[in-house]
Amino acid sequence: MREVHYQEIVEKVADMCQRANYDLGEDVVNAFKNALQTEVSETGKDVLLQLIENAEIAATERVPMCQDTGYAVFIVELGQDCHITGGSLYDAINDGVRKGYGEGYLRNSIVGHPLERVNTGDNTPAVVHVEMVPGDKLTIHMTAKGGGSENMSALKMLKPSDGLQGVKDFILETVKQAGPNACPPIIVGVGIGGTFEKAAYLAKKSLFRPIGERSSRPEIAALEVELMELSNKLGIGPQGMGGRTTALDVKIEIYPCHIASLPVAVNINCHASRHKEVVL
Repeated sequence: MREVHYQEIVEKVADMCQRANYDLGEDVVNAFKNALQTEVSETGKDVLLQLIENAEIAATERVPMCQDTGYAVFIVELGQDCHITGGSLYDAINDGVRKGYGEGYLRNSIVGHPLERVNTGDNTPAVVHVEMVPGDKLTIHMTAKGGGSENMSALKMLKPSDGLQGVKDFILETVKQAGPNACPPIIVGVGIGGTFEKAAYLAKKSLFRPIGERSSRPEIAALEVELMELSNKLGIGPQGMGGRTTALDVKIEIYPCHIASLPVAVNINCHASRHKEVVL
């Protein structure tokens, strides 16, 4: 049984929180640059250039790339032969978020009660999903999820008779309704199947995949490309100012579902697609 100490997790999570907000992933920056080659709108090109410059300033000056520094969301792959010592995994992650957001002077965006709306003051608690996997490694995936794009996400329990076309229509309608409010160019995460809550989790999980990484299922990979092309024909464009670059990518995860159900969830991410990973 391999052991990982509580404090090691705290330090790694704190570092991830800061790097996620300061260092935009190479996959996202490259997507901006690629979009410049196909964008026909001069305003859209200007916005993309500003996003590239903004990412460079954030990385160089170690400041957040966006005023919304996000809800800290984690997907943890816990090896069945890995043992956490010195405290619980959940407490370690929350201590790491508290440390990272505090020392990094990142905005605290979490309220402790959804109706009373009192800020917790340290951006905790985080949202933590744990998956048990073979082996003795602890892999922590983190995203700083912005509130504006999260608000434009949606879930619908389709009828099986709605079929593939119904799935496509719902996804594209969600992107259309999001419009400029999700700070495009966006990344569209989709979960199809499972149950009500499983579809939402799949949609969130899909956003952790790097831009350009296709599904291992050929038919789903083809659907991702098709939906990205259709999204970019909506004319929303960068920051909603028109153009061809509405979505940088579409990610889809699927899961078996009940014979009576066809759940579909769409989780939208803004252009600040902040995700980091560490393996302990």
